[in-house]
Amino acid sequence: RDKWSKKMDFLLSVIGFAVDLGNIWRFPYICYQNGGGAFLIPYTLMAVFGGVPLFYMELALGQFHRTGAIPIWKRICPIFKGIGFAICIIGLYVSFYYNTIIAWALYYFYSSFSGTLPWASCNNPWNTPDCTNYFGRSNVTWTNFSRSPAEEFYTRKVLEIQKSGGLYDMGGIHWQLLLCLFLIFTIVYFSLWKGVKTSGKVVWVTATLPYIVLLILLVRGATLPGAWRGVIFYLRPDWGKLLSTTVWVDAAAQIFFSLGPGFGVLLALASYNHFHNNCYRDALITSTVNCLTSFLSGFVIF
Repeated sequence: RDKWSKKMDFLLSVIGFAVDLGNIWRFPYICYQNGGGAFLIPYTLMAVFGGVPLFYMELALGQFHRTGAIPIWKRICPIFKGIGFAICIIGLYVSFYYNTIIAWALYYFYSSFSGTLPWASCNNPWNTPDCTNYFGRSNVTWTNFSRSPAEEFYTRKVLEIQKSGGLYDMGGIHWQLLLCLFLIFTIVYFSLWKGVKTSGKVVWVTATLPYIVLLILLVRGATLPGAWRGVIFYLRPDWGKLLSTTVWVDAAAQIFFSLGPGFGVLLALASYNHFHNNCYRDALITSTVNCLTSFLSGFVIF
């Protein structure tokens, strides 16, 4: 079985898998909704007693058995081999919507190459009379029917939901999005087609670029007026929330969303390690980086 060319290839691969939309989008919202700074207590406890041990166990199993998600269950307990197939099916479903979201991002990137951003005004063919432009204006009347230009760009230009009558009439294929999705799947294929030999090089870009973007957005956000108000909204503790079981359930769900144990990816990545690799240290490093990234993304968002 192939092995990682460098130790950093493995670490960046694990970090690139673990750090995803659950960190950037979900954690700041969940933290704000469940008591701000007080939410960090159940989040840390769930990470220490739930997320990190499972994260370490999956790395250890993959490194010891040196197989993927399907064969490893035949070795552990043959009657449970269906779990491996279920993991692969779930991974297939996840790849559908994750690559679709990336295709949307690529479409936005393509649309940004214009003199005026198409989601910054209401003077576009897809806009409706309900479109309300608040850019550069101090006195804006906002009603229950008002829609921002960014919302209408997403719903009426990107998704074209106005051409759909519901679930039984989803409309035609948006060929620009189809082209973006095909390009994303092509990039994913050529990133993996030679196994760790190619993916180990790709992660040097895919795993580090998000941190560069986050750092740029953090510096930009910190220089805007009222930036400290956002930090207060993000971290102001509401200790009464800790008495609610919903907060603890959300903390457990978030740590699983963040670290991603159970998807079989950690099994596969660790199976390319050397047998005597210190996977315990790797688990601590990567899980710590993951949780700190979630915390940092909150400052960027707010």
